[in-house]
Amino acid sequence: MKAAVFTRYGPPDVLRIEDVVQPIPREDELLVRVRATTVCAGDVRLRKADPFFLRMISGLWRPKSINVPGMEFAGTVESRGANVTTFGAGDEVFGSMGLKFGAYAEYVCVPEGPMVARKPANATFEEAAALPYGGVSALHFLRQARLKAGDKVLIYGASGSVGTFAVQLAKHYGAHVTGVCGSANSELVRSLGADEVVDYTTEDFSRRGRIYDIVLDTVGKGGVWRSLRSLKRGGSYILTSSGLLSFGFAWLWCSITRAATLVGGMARAKPDDLCFLAALVEAGSLKAVIDRRYRLSDIAEAHRFVETGRKRGNVAIVIAENGEA
Repeated sequence: MKAAVFTRYGPPDVLRIEDVVQPIPREDELLVRVRATTVCAGDVRLRKADPFFLRMISGLWRPKSINVPGMEFAGTVESRGANVTTFGAGDEVFGSMGLKFGAYAEYVCVPEGPMVARKPANATFEEAAALPYGGVSALHFLRQARLKAGDKVLIYGASGSVGTFAVQLAKHYGAHVTGVCGSANSELVRSLGADEVVDYTTEDFSRRGRIYDIVLDTVGKGGVWRSLRSLKRGGSYILTSSGLLSFGFAWLWCSITRAATLVGGMARAKPDDLCFLAALVEAGSLKAVIDRRYRLSDIAEAHRFVETGRKRGNVAIVIAENGEA
């Protein structure tokens, strides 16, 4: 089968298409023919080995145990192991490979369990493939902040993958949502349900005062101290990306003053999260925003575009037989 592989860490051009051995499902696994995957932040970080701890997973000096990126997928079940009871051949599914990666390929093997679910009937394969990373991340962090109806929530990076899902999920739970993005994406963020939109190129959101119950920074560019200045006392500040050193100092200060609760770290999915997200999609309450679609053979170009920082929502990779769209 065709797969996008890399044998050294570095820029997008380290990715190339090769023939690799097709996996064989174990007794508790599904063999899924991948129809779509995405370029998510985790794939970019793995390719670059940034942060450094990813080398502990894939290989210290070069990729060894993991040399095929791809965290999320959608496709059709080709076959199943003897102990699989939930799915059968031909079923349309989506899911996450987690830190095993491997979805930049024509086929993947995934265990039957919480990280694979039936594809929403009203979603394309590309839209379904985009749900696990951004959708689960947004859901996890909003839960960590104990979001409730009536809360005022500011989402910095509202037009990205996590941000577009966070806007919709916060509205689903009854929050008043302010999205921060560039002017080119303002209408998109409003269309997703944001009550207010702040253009970060012309306005500093922190000058509005301490008016938010939750500040969710999906890209690590909102500024820790500016975000804290925008929170009501006892509010929650969530950082899903970089800026960990500043976050550490802020955590110490907040621990002493109890001015706010800081939330960070990696998102963790609950057993029913994918089914929950799929149900919201089928109900029309949630959708994945797809900016661009690429063929698997154009995977390096897709990574280059993602690294510009200008994508809206998600970038999908369409996979068909022989690695062509």
